[in-house]
Amino acid sequence: MSEMDNHVTLTVNNMEYGGWKSVEISADLERQFRTFKLDITWQWPGQTVDQRIKPGDPCEVKIGQDLVLTGYVFKAPIRYDGRQISLTIEGSSRTQDLVDCAARNLPSQWQQQPLLNIVQDLAREYGLSVVNEISETTRLTKHTIVPGETVFQSIDRLLSLLRVFSTDNELGQLVLAKPGSGGRASDVLELGKNILSANAPMDYSQVFSEYRVIGQQKGSDKQSGAAVSEVESTAADLTFKRRRTTVINEGTQLTFELAQQRAQWESATRMGRAQTTTYQVQGWRQANGDLWRHNTLVRVKDPVLGFDGDMLISKVTYSLSAQGSVTTLQVAPPHTFDADPTPAKKPQT
Repeated sequence: MSEMDNHVTLTVNNMEYGGWKSVEISADLERQFRTFKLDITWQWPGQTVDQRIKPGDPCEVKIGQDLVLTGYVFKAPIRYDGRQISLTIEGSSRTQDLVDCAARNLPSQWQQQPLLNIVQDLAREYGLSVVNEISETTRLTKHTIVPGETVFQSIDRLLSLLRVFSTDNELGQLVLAKPGSGGRASDVLELGKNILSANAPMDYSQVFSEYRVIGQQKGSDKQSGAAVSEVESTAADLTFKRRRTTVINEGTQLTFELAQQRAQWESATRMGRAQTTTYQVQGWRQANGDLWRHNTLVRVKDPVLGFDGDMLISKVTYSLSAQGSVTTLQVAPPHTFDADPTPAKKPQT
């Protein structure tokens, strides 16, 4: 690999900018938009700053020839003292607009529509397209925009109900993501070889022995009354010995099947999230030249934490500082992100 393979360029208004002294670029399966932060410093007097980059400018970010982000500049602060000027450029994917901006569709209600149709309608209001990687979902009885909620808040209510993750891609499109659709990393994360550091909070504060999902469903001409309208389902985590119960009140229309699936999903995924671990490796690319990518499977061999198997990379951060280039990888058991997971095994202690 040549030095140019890791050269970061920011393209704004058909002009390329490089030479950054500090870099941070992040992509996350559980976040709707990628972010970047780039820094450069000039010595002065003797040099002037010709600032052509302004907040709101559309932009692209590349590492070598690999496009990693399409979006907008959001911040371009300048700092200076008697010896130097520092310029920082911060921005994010086009999909940040869905997180920040209000849902404004009219009419504001959908009936008997699958998830994809509703998400496409919501995203289209801000000129964004949707990439679908998942199978067709159950048609939803009704979905209504809550006045004042953002596009993503409206979408997220559906994602939680149907156990789906949404993120973005390098083109700035919204993605209804299939976990693991990025394939498999060619390198293995292995203690004593390429792992620089690890951080495993092992936080089980949100793990329970019993998960109850409650909600309501619409009655019919043949069925009515409280026995029909009230929906409840329970899933138990048999690996958790102490009694701890949580109740999830689902605000949208619910069926018994969806309630059961949601309860099982909460049980399996919360145990998986408790095992989420962050690793750091040197460089941004694997031995075969590919960038480390999120939503890919990776084999982890870590006897300290008791891992020897596949994990899913849920988040990746490329950073450059005076200490060199580092990739930070957040990983979790693959079932953490499955729509219909098998229960997690109790971690060995």
